[in-house]
Amino acid sequence: MAKKDIEELENDEPSVLNDEMNRSQDELNDAPETKEPTPEERIRELETRVEELEDKNLRMMAEFDNYRRRTNKEKLELMETAGERIFTEMLPLVDDLERAMQAVNTSEDVEALKQGMNLIYQKFLAFLEQNHVTAIETNDAAFNTDEHEAVTTFAAGEDKKGKIIDCTQKGYKLGEKVIRFAKVVVGE
Repeated sequence: MAKKDIEELENDEPSVLNDEMNRSQDELNDAPETKEPTPEERIRELETRVEELEDKNLRMMAEFDNYRRRTNKEKLELMETAGERIFTEMLPLVDDLERAMQAVNTSEDVEALKQGMNLIYQKFLAFLEQNHVTAIETNDAAFNTDEHEAVTTFAAGEDKKGKIIDCTQKGYKLGEKVIRFAKVVVGE
């Protein structure tokens, strides 16, 4: 190879290398940038996110409030309809008592009146039993503050001490809950 050819290659090589480097730099410039957001952009992003979360929180609170109102309304309606059912079931008893009162004024058969009143009383007790209302036991029972209310005490001897001697007003339970305490006289 001639000296002249070698010089040309040496002179050409840097230009080829320069062309390659320029092409690589252009490709890098054309590639999408993944630059870090500026602090101002980051603050705007975070403020937007906070607004979204506050809105979401506000909506959830409103939704819960509506749920609470709806369930309270349903409970109230349920209590009203439960009361309605009980009163509807009591109406035949009222009818029977009205007929008995009319019969008292017109009938002279006392025995028939007693039977009629006893039937109404038995019907009323059956109604209470159907609705899980039971009388609190007081006959020869030990005094229990969870079910009985002592109206007075009476000296009755050692064998009656702490026992119920007399019941002045019956007490009742609805299921296991006392709805009226039995008023009793307790021996001391």
